[in-house]
Amino acid sequence: MHPGSLLAIISPHFDTELFLKFVFSPSEALLGGLAITIYAAVTAQLIGIVLGVLSALAGMARHPILRSISGVYIWFFRGTPVLVQIVLLYYGTPYLLGVDLFPLDMRVGSLDLSGAVLAGILALGVNEGAYMSEIVRAGILSVDPGQSEAAKSLGMTYRLTMSRIVLPQALRVIIPPLGNEFNNMLKTTSLLSIIAVEELFRNASSVAAATFKPFEPLLGVSLYYLLLTTIWSTIQGRIERRLGVSSGRSDERMSWRARMLGRRTRSADSVGMGH
Repeated sequence: MHPGSLLAIISPHFDTELFLKFVFSPSEALLGGLAITIYAAVTAQLIGIVLGVLSALAGMARHPILRSISGVYIWFFRGTPVLVQIVLLYYGTPYLLGVDLFPLDMRVGSLDLSGAVLAGILALGVNEGAYMSEIVRAGILSVDPGQSEAAKSLGMTYRLTMSRIVLPQALRVIIPPLGNEFNNMLKTTSLLSIIAVEELFRNASSVAAATFKPFEPLLGVSLYYLLLTTIWSTIQGRIERRLGVSSGRSDERMSWRARMLGRRTRSADSVGMGH
């Protein structure tokens, strides 16, 4: 039995036609919101990875100023809600600086991005960097320090040692929580609706407001998010197997189930991740 038909039996108020049209005949606005959701999640995650690597290396540096900057960065962005950070960046910085940092309109490929989208991506990326910093640091610390000492004795520079010896091995520890972070990022993009970004959730909210039927479009958009996270969980499992992160069929099944049910991996727990 179709989910829409089942809900129609449970409640006569459920509009099956609206639900099916929303899910299977999406409007251009909804498809545009889907594109913005994916673009924002991917871009923000890439920003977070770059900032996370830089922050992790700064936090492990010998220079106290670099360690302090990394510590304050992690402390602030892990200690305050990402929703507050989004609003603070978009509405607060123009007030503080007297200059609007984000243009009203910007075209990237086939997407027309507003200043709100750019601000939201930046806020999500900077926030993600604080979490990625701890993940990267845990990955680096998991590599036997003797290998760094051996590279140093061979005359390799710190930068070369990190890029060719330490970080490639650390990836085996970094990849699983990184994949989980991106899974979370796909869902966290819904917070951009607070600054009027036309992503998936805001489109569903607009349909709900126009039809005075909130349940059907919100249930429909939940299926879209579920589809995105399911596809990514499958891709993540393939990446982990390719890199040899998982060992054994039971471990692969458990890791996939853990991703779908939101369970944390050991490496994720060890760095205290979670938004």
